[in-house]
Amino acid sequence: MTMQNSSRSKNSARSRIVYAGVLGLVLFGIGYTVYQSGGIGHVYQALGGKPETRALSSAYERAHMEADRKAYKADRAAKLPRMPVDADGYYAPPPESAIPDNPYGDAVRRGRAIFTETGTHVKDHVGNAMACVNCHLDAGRRENAAPMWAAYGAYPAYRSKTKSISTLEDRIMGCFTYSMNAQGSPSGKPPEAGSDVYRDLITYMAWLSDGAPAGQKLPGALYPKVPKPEQGYDLMRGLAVYQQNCALCHGGDGQGTTDPEGKVRFPPLWGPDSYNWGAGMARINTAAGFIKANMPYGKPFSLTDQEAWDVAAFINSHERPKDPRQTGTVAQAAKAFHGGESFYGKTLEGHLLGSGVGASRD
Repeated sequence: MTMQNSSRSKNSARSRIVYAGVLGLVLFGIGYTVYQSGGIGHVYQALGGKPETRALSSAYERAHMEADRKAYKADRAAKLPRMPVDADGYYAPPPESAIPDNPYGDAVRRGRAIFTETGTHVKDHVGNAMACVNCHLDAGRRENAAPMWAAYGAYPAYRSKTKSISTLEDRIMGCFTYSMNAQGSPSGKPPEAGSDVYRDLITYMAWLSDGAPAGQKLPGALYPKVPKPEQGYDLMRGLAVYQQNCALCHGGDGQGTTDPEGKVRFPPLWGPDSYNWGAGMARINTAAGFIKANMPYGKPFSLTDQEAWDVAAFINSHERPKDPRQTGTVAQAAKAFHGGESFYGKTLEGHLLGSGVGASRD
């Protein structure tokens, strides 16, 4: 009896081990399937966890697109070329080394020069120290900084700001009017419609967008929308964020910094040489989106949503050139043009914001 019980006990132990092993394999298979499907990540995010970001395992490079274009041109049965993307899934614009050596390439280079040094090349129409590249980083190439490869295929479009259909030329003219304060320039206005300035800028944008589909919003277009924090925004908190993250480049007084030759390195954020009250960046929510995705320079997405809103409010609580649409009082312009998140028309420390500042440039 003792030997039989011992044998039965050993067989029972072996069976339990086998069953446990099989059950373990089954559970592993189920768990691996759930992991691969992303189910765990969805649950983690639902509980408040932040999703891990990682580069895609592969990218469809411009060289692949060019090869597919060549093959499709030779044989319509070949696969269609697709939009070139980088490892993060954003559209990949052509490198500057690919600008052709022909009249088209000459226009591209002129457009890039205007884009990056607007006050040098179009000085008669720039009334501050700003350039296109200040709001559209990396010469208009950077995703989440309103890149030009996304803008080119988005126009003509209806704009609520103008309550009309705007062409791309109209849109650029608006940038001269508001972001570069053209009314404070020597000419007192943006370049005339049909100017070669627009022709070269648009040619540069067209070259940047080669391979990007038109008529659809691409990942990384515009600035990201940052939800307004439950705490709203606070100017004293914004001042602290500015001092810790912005003052080194833009100056403690917000007037920007220059290199030894006097060229603007980092633009002024308020005052006579900054964008005027009619610019999109003067809206707190717009500035918060730009700051969140791009600032401090070289450290994108390093600020919290709260910090981005606080510092955007601090910057845009300072006086700057007048809104050129203002023909009557500040109160009238505030009602007509400045709904939403803006300090325009509000009084801080006894000063009515929107009154404007005098131009400091000749």
